[in-house]
Amino acid sequence: MGTTAEYSPARYVVLGLIARHGPMTPYELKARVEDDIQPFWPILHAQLYRIPPELAQAGLLREETETTGRRRRIFHLTAAGRAALARWLADPDTPEAETRDPAQLKLFFADLGEPSDIVALATGQAARHREWLAHYTSLRAALDPAEDSRQRSRARLLRLGVLHERAHAEFWESVAADPGLLDDGPLS
Repeated sequence: MGTTAEYSPARYVVLGLIARHGPMTPYELKARVEDDIQPFWPILHAQLYRIPPELAQAGLLREETETTGRRRRIFHLTAAGRAALARWLADPDTPEAETRDPAQLKLFFADLGEPSDIVALATGQAARHREWLAHYTSLRAALDPAEDSRQRSRARLLRLGVLHERAHAEFWESVAADPGLLDDGPLS
């Protein structure tokens, strides 16, 4: 691994979670990813067992192995890891967002299927996005952003999630109601 520009987002997830929560095992990283990151940045569990040793080899984490018990591998953030994370956070540039939505792929090819297929797809997608909208709304309501910076960060991200899911739900509901409608008026 070379410069920080070469690190993958998953590596910054590992650095960021250890910076926020303290030393962790790969299993603990996996649990944190499932709780906090998975909805908007899926990471394979196998990566969370492979990345910490790689970051330790690069000097960004320090590995400690328990001498008794389960002999778990615990990873600590180093000063170099904290500096790499700080450089990444300070860099306003990001790659283009990746959208790999199977429903959008089906929507693209909808003209090749039966007319009822698009209604079924849209109805299912609207329901799924309404579920996520309710989930994000409830998570946001449970936060007190005045309490600490972590809660403020989560509140900002959950606001984005709420807006995203609301837009998707409304779009899919409009397609389910009238699959022939291409534009329901001015976008604002």
